[in-house]
Amino acid sequence: MSLSATTPAAKTTWIVLAAISLCHMINDVMQSLLAAIYPLLALEFDLSFWQIGLMTFAFQVTASLLQPLVCLVTDRRPMPQSLPVGMGSTLVGLLLLGFAQSYGALLLGAMFIGVGSAVFHPESSRVARLASGGKFGTAQSLFQVGGNFGSALGPLLAAFVVVPLGRPSVAAFAVMALVGMMILNRVGLWYGALARASAAQGRTRPAHSLGRRPVIWAIVILALLTFSKNAYTASISSYYTFYLIERFDLGIEAAQQLLFLFLAATAAGVMLGGLIGDRFGPLVVIWVSILGVLPFTLALPHVGLVATAVLSVVIGIIIASAFPAIVVYAQALLPGRVGLVAGIFFGFAFGMGGIAAAILGVMADFRGIVWVYQACAFLPVLGLLTIFLPSRRRLAS
Repeated sequence: MSLSATTPAAKTTWIVLAAISLCHMINDVMQSLLAAIYPLLALEFDLSFWQIGLMTFAFQVTASLLQPLVCLVTDRRPMPQSLPVGMGSTLVGLLLLGFAQSYGALLLGAMFIGVGSAVFHPESSRVARLASGGKFGTAQSLFQVGGNFGSALGPLLAAFVVVPLGRPSVAAFAVMALVGMMILNRVGLWYGALARASAAQGRTRPAHSLGRRPVIWAIVILALLTFSKNAYTASISSYYTFYLIERFDLGIEAAQQLLFLFLAATAAGVMLGGLIGDRFGPLVVIWVSILGVLPFTLALPHVGLVATAVLSVVIGIIIASAFPAIVVYAQALLPGRVGLVAGIFFGFAFGMGGIAAAILGVMADFRGIVWVYQACAFLPVLGLLTIFLPSRRRLAS
């Protein structure tokens, strides 16, 4: 019996949603420490921009390649206890980052973190849907906001803990991973019990009137929209501190604090995206989020420090609201394939972000970091592709 066929809990199971969101926060705190300590690693190991980009590539593409494989297995055979295993892989990667003596070891640590992401994200996204009680957008947002908040905490922890105490202090955050593994073990027990309770039910897949070809084209468009969002986000998460240091002559700690503002704004945007999507439909959120952010991204490379901080918050809120809407919309396109959808879009998000980070690193070495932000400002133009997505009425029919 596939969990893709499992009916969500009759009522919203808030304690499970809170637990999975908390663990998402813990997982992404550790992941965000990778990007947050890039300036420290660049100084200690004398890294160039392309080497920084390659580390992001190693992390995100590892996650991207493995996630669809994980989902192919778990859509057919649920693995509730894979959740703490994924967190354990991230823990190992964090220890490697703390004690690595070579660039190769840093790459290996980034890859272990990617493996942890590949296991954790699809299965925990499935748990969020199962616990939603039908509030799919809200549940997806609650799950994702934990990750965004964790990503936002990473730069602050790097600024106030890792930078003053040195790189080995990264390993101290492994304690958080142990706590997360214990919580995920309990979530896995709930997940497994729900799977067993649903095993007697038939395989149910609500249908829509769309044929196979329109569904495939819609998934491709959603993937391109995800690329637009994540390529721009990668430019911020990987290089924003370098941009602030070069353009405004900020110190590392001040730059990390401004990065925190952007990442905290993305957490707020994720929550708003789910709530608005449940009220007005995910398609409305996708339109506003991807294309609506364009005026602000175009302005960002041409303003002063204060305006840069304000615009980064506005951009973070608007652009982040798209992802829960994209996931919920894709789940409606492919009913009953929750794992596959999570694998495609969480995996694609990581993979495209990694590829974008690597390419942007090379461009920054040749053209300068300011030029990178001027070029990336046009990425949201891809939001015009939303016009080709099936309407809410067609999807519901």
